Amino acid sequence: MEARERRGWAAPPAGRPIVMTSGDSRSIRVTRSVVLPLSEIELRTSRSRGPGGQHAQKTETRVEAVFDVERSSALTDVQKRRVVARAGPVLRAIAQDERSQARNRELAVERLVAQLREALRVPRKRRPTKPSQQAVERRLERKKRRSETKRLRRRPG
Repeated sequence: MEARERRGWAAPPAGRPIVMTSGDSRSIRVTRSVVLPLSEIELRTSRSRGPGGQHAQKTETRVEAVFDVERSSALTDVQKRRVVARAGPVLRAIAQDERSQARNRELAVERLVAQLREALRVPRKRRPTKPSQQAVERRLERKKRRSETKRLRRRPG
């Protein structure tokens, strides 16, 4: 690892949400037009499942991030309708991959933001195309040649 990366000078990795701070409120940029305040994401903790001995049984490292789309002030009505139609009225992301609650909190928020970003994405309209006349003629010529080759392989008679 380079010295600059250890000191925190490197840019955040691609795909990770950018946390912005202004005064007391912190927020995450979801898309160019959507900035989500962290106060709108409810974080719940609980004990993680699976092996891990005493650490797993004593600490609440599992984090569940919940975002209520309809109560959000960060989304417009059109965006809310799109998200509800594509992902539902409540977005939920769970992280219990790491031993640290702080890291699981980051992962849960990242996953929630990815879900929201995907639900907000407007699919491109399909522009119907048709092959050119020359392409059609080339295809038919290849078919004729292939047909002739197969015809010549048949038994005479």
